[in-house]
Amino acid sequence: MLTEFQGELAALGAALLWAVASFVYVGLGKQMSPLVLNVTKTGIAIVLIFLTLLLQQHFPTAELRPTALLFLSGIIGIGMGDTAFFATLNDLGARRALLLQSLAPPLTALLAAIFLQEQLSLRACLGIVLTIGGVAWVIAERTPDKAGTTHGRIHLVQGVAYGFVAAFAQAGGAVLSRAALVETSVSPLWSTLIRLVGGMAVLVGILLMRRSLWQGFQPLRSSQFLAIITATSFAGTYLGIWLQQVALKYTQAGIAQSLSATSPLFVIPLALWSGESVSLRAILGVLVALSGVWLLFSIG
Repeated sequence: MLTEFQGELAALGAALLWAVASFVYVGLGKQMSPLVLNVTKTGIAIVLIFLTLLLQQHFPTAELRPTALLFLSGIIGIGMGDTAFFATLNDLGARRALLLQSLAPPLTALLAAIFLQEQLSLRACLGIVLTIGGVAWVIAERTPDKAGTTHGRIHLVQGVAYGFVAAFAQAGGAVLSRAALVETSVSPLWSTLIRLVGGMAVLVGILLMRRSLWQGFQPLRSSQFLAIITATSFAGTYLGIWLQQVALKYTQAGIAQSLSATSPLFVIPLALWSGESVSLRAILGVLVALSGVWLLFSIG
């Protein structure tokens, strides 16, 4: 039974890990620029995956076209998308940044329908709408972030622009990954490494062109900071993207991205644990989103 929904379960697992990681990245983003933070967490994840492949002694021979698609997916989704998302966090705060990210699933479904001919049923579309609607309802209810209220209009416009870029980049990256994974037997772990290397390639290119950014790595001299970002990269990037690749391999791109976007729902128990109050509106939003998840699980 569980194997029948391994793609959907993997997407929900990724959402949970990203929810926890987002809590941490808000704090880390105050000490590192978005690009430097992205380089650091991506680099750590690459090392972890490479070590995993060494332990497995499994380095498959990748076909050219799927490898190129995954590499391009990494450039767009990780190199551009994650950097833009970290910039959105800095300008708007977590609430508004996550609200903009709820645009990614419907964009993914639209792009998959256009380029991959993945036709979603009416029930699937309703499930996506309910899931994203519930997520948006939960996020919109949360206490406004300081980052989003103290910055001026320039930061607001800039943050919204970065948010749209992040949503489009994640949607494009997801569709490219889906296109590569459905036509090859490459493992999700190996595809994750290719995507991360693609993202790192564009990030390193930017660093080489802007040498002044190298000063942003100074926080890594702190052993405590290094330990926190390593643990967060392990959970949010190494495991999170691995699970996302599993989801994209075993279920439709629109469904995978929709379930992956439920991260804000997992923030509710984290908020309760940290002492925040959760309203009836937030609970109702969770129920609406979960009804959408149920529809997506019951398809077929």
